[in-house]
Amino acid sequence: MTIATKAGITAGVLGAFWLGVMAAPSVRHDSPVDQVEVVQPAEKTPTRKAEPRSAAPSASETRATTMAASAESVQKHARSLLTEGTDASKAADGFANAEQFVAVAYAAKNTQVPFVLLKHRVLNENQSLAEAIRTSKPELDATLEADRARLEARATLARMTD
Repeated sequence: MTIATKAGITAGVLGAFWLGVMAAPSVRHDSPVDQVEVVQPAEKTPTRKAEPRSAAPSASETRATTMAASAESVQKHARSLLTEGTDASKAADGFANAEQFVAVAYAAKNTQVPFVLLKHRVLNENQSLAEAIRTSKPELDATLEADRARLEARATLARMTD
């Protein structure tokens, strides 16, 4: 190794050191770069167009959504949706109204997801019916299945109240 090569390497090392010393004051721990908050991207959820609704729900729709899940007629119908031997009165425990109960029962029947699993996710984990279906069977169109179950539940309850 020649003296010129040694001098070039030494000058390069000293230059890098000098550059580091000069740049150090501008790179501090309290610089704005260190204070940037990392934001995780939000989970994408499919968007749907809002369907126009009539100004006020019909009388049968109102009765259907306020009907108790513990009503005998509701439980009688639910027995046909639930697996054989399921106690409909215990199955109805915890639901806000008959529509929610019957919709979960229809969703369980239509998707082949156990009723108790959907009920647990909807009531205890505070998931929407679509989220509960999506968690259980991601290959299904959960939004479509939840809407289908709600429509079937509303139609069934409307027939009961008429």
